[in-house]
Amino acid sequence: MTTNWLEGVTEKLIPTSLGLINVRVGGRSDGPAMVCWPSLMMDGTMWQYQYEHFAPTHRVVLIDSPGHGRSDALRKIIDLEDCSDALVEILDALGIDKCILVGNSWGGMLAGVFPAYYPQRTAAAIGINCTASLPTTVESVWATALSTFLSLHSKMPPLAAKAARAAFAGPTAEATNPEFTEFTKFVLRDDPKSVAWALRSILIGRKDEHRRLNTIRDVPVLIIAGEEDSQFPVHVVRKMADAIEGSTFRVLLHTAHLAARENPEGVNAEIDGFLATLPATV
Repeated sequence: MTTNWLEGVTEKLIPTSLGLINVRVGGRSDGPAMVCWPSLMMDGTMWQYQYEHFAPTHRVVLIDSPGHGRSDALRKIIDLEDCSDALVEILDALGIDKCILVGNSWGGMLAGVFPAYYPQRTAAAIGINCTASLPTTVESVWATALSTFLSLHSKMPPLAAKAARAAFAGPTAEATNPEFTEFTKFVLRDDPKSVAWALRSILIGRKDEHRRLNTIRDVPVLIIAGEEDSQFPVHVVRKMADAIEGSTFRVLLHTAHLAARENPEGVNAEIDGFLATLPATV
C-alpha cells in the first residue's frame, strides 16, 4: 500500500440538490467508472484500498457524502432518493453514463436503491454492510440519543470515537487489527451537527425498501455482509439481497461493519469475482 495514494487524483466540488459534494477522481481515465459512496461518519478516503486495487483498470470516483469530508454541511433531513438524485447530478457533471456503484453502510443502502430509481445509469451495484429494513427499537433509541448529543456540539466530542469504534469494530478487529481500531478515530474530524442530521435521515428515518428493491431487473447486484457486523447482522443483509432478483450474496468471515476498510482484501476479492462474471464492458 502506498502512502501517497492520492497523488494524481483530481478533487472537485460538484453542485447538487444536496449542496456542493466533494469528489476525488482518478485511476484509468478510459476504464469503466466505479463510484464509491462511504459509510456515515466517513468520507471518500475510507476507500483507499479499493482505489489502489481498482485504479489500474477503472476510472474511480470517491465521494464525500453530504455533510461529510469537504462536502457542504448537512442541515436538513434527506433520504436515499435525494442521494440517488444527487448521484445522478454527479455522474452528469463527470460525463459518466453508467457506473459501477460501490457502497458501505449508507453507501450500501444507496447501492441497493439506486438501480431501482436509475437502472439506466447503473452498470452494476455492490452494497456492503447494508440493510433495506426499518430501524429496530434499540437502533432508534441509541441513534436518537447519539444524534441529540452530537447536535449540541460544534466540535466532534471524544465520546463519538468510542461510539464509532463500538459500531465499526468487531471482536476480530479488536483482537488482531489495531491499525483499524485506531482508524475509527477518523470520526473526530467530522462536523457533529452534520452527522446528527445524517443519523436522523439515514438511520432513524430510513424506510423499508424491500418492495422497491423487488422492482430491480437486469442490473447485476452484489450484496456483502460481515459475519461480525453488530449494526446490520447477516440475516438482515441477506433479507435485502433476497429482495433483489438475481442478486449475489456473500458473507465475509471475521469482519464487522466497515468491511471495505477493515477487510479490503476480502472485499476486493469478492468484487473482482463478481465483476469477472459480467460483460467485459462493465
